[in-house]
Amino acid sequence: MMKATEIRELSAEELAVKLTDLKKDLFNLRLQHATNQLDNPTRIAEVKRDIARVNTILRERELSEQA
Repeated sequence: MMKATEIRELSAEELAVKLTDLKKDLFNLRLQHATNQLDNPTRIAEVKRDIARVNTILRERELSEQA
């Protein structure tokens, strides 16, 4: 799990890469869950929250550039 302060330190390009990686992780976790191979189901919620954090920070930066 990533903290918002850690995410804010990343550049826009790094955030885009991180978001792509998190979405791939979420896909793989959902696949494992569907085939009953998932050991830690709470990991799905953690990855979803990390995706939301990254999206929030990207949106904050977008809004600050417009102002």
